[in-house]
Amino acid sequence: MVSKYHDLRAVGVTLDSNDPDRTAVFWQAALGFRRREGDGNPYITLSDSPAGRPLNHLTIQRVPEGKTAKHRLHIDLFVSDDTASVAELIELGARVLVPAEGSGHMGMRATVMTDPDGGEFCVVCKA
Repeated sequence: MVSKYHDLRAVGVTLDSNDPDRTAVFWQAALGFRRREGDGNPYITLSDSPAGRPLNHLTIQRVPEGKTAKHRLHIDLFVSDDTASVAELIELGARVLVPAEGSGHMGMRATVMTDPDGGEFCVVCKA
């Protein structure tokens, strides 16, 4: 249920990065978004996915500090063929942290990966 106290129009996610250009290139290719605005000092915003706007936009924000711990928020990419998707994301610069095994929550399996800047995300597929 959407709160009656505000008018929710869209949801966006902002990722911290030491190299916004590199991170934006990866996520632009992974999500099919286009680069909308910003030069990386401090923001680059990606939007307009051809996948029916599952996420309104993704903003990459330059930060001075490196990643020191696991993110408390991550992106899940729901796909129909996780093997092909994982291989394609690796070609774009992602890395596998934890390979998918068997069937997990609600009959789904997830491969835990990182983007080129070390940000965690999951590729999720029906087992």
